[in-house]
Amino acid sequence: MTNKRGDKKRDVDPKLLELLACPLTRGPLSWKPERGELISRIARLAYPVRDGIPVMLPSEARSLADEEE
Repeated sequence: MTNKRGDKKRDVDPKLLELLACPLTRGPLSWKPERGELISRIARLAYPVRDGIPVMLPSEARSLADEEE
């Protein structure tokens, strides 16, 4: 599967997802495969996943728009 940029988009291992938490709130994350992002609803941030590796840096995350929930 490829994303809009032509990069291969990989799913996040479900076991890894159980262990990951938002670095700011320590809250749960949800996986959004269509965007290749891990979502922290509490922090309202979307963390990118690049080559199957979650980038858990707040400086790399994008803010969620009001309609994204």
